[in-house]
Amino acid sequence: MLTVNKSIPQGRGLAAALKKRASSVALDWDTRSKSRFDAHDSAGRHIAVFLPRGAVLRGGDVLVAEDGSLIRVEAATQPVLQVSTCAVHGRPTDLLRAAYHLGNRHVQLEVQGGGLQFEPDPVLADMLRRMHLIVTEAQAAFEPEAGAYGEGHGHTHEHGHEHGHAKP
Repeated sequence: MLTVNKSIPQGRGLAAALKKRASSVALDWDTRSKSRFDAHDSAGRHIAVFLPRGAVLRGGDVLVAEDGSLIRVEAATQPVLQVSTCAVHGRPTDLLRAAYHLGNRHVQLEVQGGGLQFEPDPVLADMLRRMHLIVTEAQAAFEPEAGAYGEGHGHTHEHGHEHGHAKP
């Protein structure tokens, strides 16, 4: 068994060739949100992951094993519910209202360009359908928002716009 105690977010600082040559491990959201778990990588090795409490892995992160080998994390496809608006009768605020109600229930939620995605819950699916939204079952990678205080979607302040940001 290979032990892993370190992760590198998005493999930052690693050469692209190293990331490409690394074995991979496909993990669902439930596993990636745990700091301790066992898995098997694409090379067939049994890995035991022991990350600091509260650590969350994202697709594209790189695990560093005790022997120095690298393992690329992939977001595995898993059952999800995808929410979109009706093309004919939908209003611009429909998805905003849905996100508000799901957030109010502390649902792990992925915000996409044309809709929302979350782990299956029949009660919430029914609520959204009553709001006249389209809810479909799918198999897809799931990368929920990290929240206002997390580092989930990769936003940095290295972009080229000119407006200021409040400093703490």
